[in-house]
Amino acid sequence: MVIPPPVRPPRIINHLKPYVLRMSFSNNYISAQVMHTPTASIAASASSQEKLLRPSMESTRDVAAAAKIGKLLGERLLLKGIPAVSIFLDREQKYHGKVKAVIDSVRDAGVKLL
Repeated sequence: MVIPPPVRPPRIINHLKPYVLRMSFSNNYISAQVMHTPTASIAASASSQEKLLRPSMESTRDVAAAAKIGKLLGERLLLKGIPAVSIFLDREQKYHGKVKAVIDSVRDAGVKLL
């Protein structure tokens, strides 16, 4: 008697890996964008340079501003129908401070991180 292999759910990573979250930090501003790598186009972005955001922020470059940018980016991703993204960190970026604030607030907005 041959025992069939167990039925496993399809892997979600194969379908959602194309969306990559990239962050950049300057001395004055914070920006984050999600790129669709097969087409090399920007799916969604958020920055502290946006005129509608600046009055509601005390500073455009601190950890609180990074959290607001992440929350806004997460909401924009869900509106576009992107449920999950993977994260790309540059060599000098560690999961600490502003980077952590952006990633955690994107996750809190309801976007899955791969």
